[in-house]
Amino acid sequence: MSIEGGIVVGKEILRSATKRLLRMHFEAGVGHIGGNLSVLPILLEIFHDVKLPDESVVLSKGHAAGALYVSLWTKGLLSDADLGTFHKDNTLLAGHPPATGLPEVPFATGSLGHGLPLANGLALAERLRGTSRRVFCVTSDGEWNEGSMWESLVFAAHQKLGNLCLIVDRNGLQGFGRTSEVADLEPLEQRFSAFQCDVHRVNAIEYGSLQPILRECSSDRPRVVIANTVKGRGISFMQNRMEWHYLPMSREQYDQALLEVCNG
Repeated sequence: MSIEGGIVVGKEILRSATKRLLRMHFEAGVGHIGGNLSVLPILLEIFHDVKLPDESVVLSKGHAAGALYVSLWTKGLLSDADLGTFHKDNTLLAGHPPATGLPEVPFATGSLGHGLPLANGLALAERLRGTSRRVFCVTSDGEWNEGSMWESLVFAAHQKLGNLCLIVDRNGLQGFGRTSEVADLEPLEQRFSAFQCDVHRVNAIEYGSLQPILRECSSDRPRVVIANTVKGRGISFMQNRMEWHYLPMSREQYDQALLEVCNG
């Protein structure tokens, strides 16, 4: 399939996944929907068009676990019945990725600032084994307020972890406001470049922007993709609204969101 054909299929997968994500969060009565919607195109593209079967994905922004579960569902790795257990008692599909039970989830995450150090360990282990397998780590932008993230970049650059692919979900909002107002880190390209990373910035609101950059990583430098996204992507009353970091949907809001996705 051509890249263009793959993007067309990918956009249909994104629409289906968005509807399923909304339904899953509505039925569970839980929030964090805004950040799940922003990262969903990124995760779908990684799982469908970039990642090889034996490569690893670490979702450092673990509060977007719903998007991860739905991405696995689109690959046939979780069933519709599995998604129906989201956030329920004794489920494997908790509000943050679990420590055990899902082969595609190497670590429990969600305590922000820890995913990248863990991904570093996986990437170094692959190199020591003599493999060419890559490790993909998806972080939030607000997560870069954590010192452990920058310490991890020092390690990754020093170890020349060219098999590490780091994607930043740059939606511009975090739990207490706009990232530019809480702790402004721009220009991110210059900051990551100063840590000897191979840096790219793309528009990742829709499907298809990551493949050209992530199909191959650098030989000796961590690759960083700053993915410009929108919190609450595709839902008019959620887009760029901080409260959708937290709020669950009412029936009326869910119906409106579903209508907008179907007509979008």
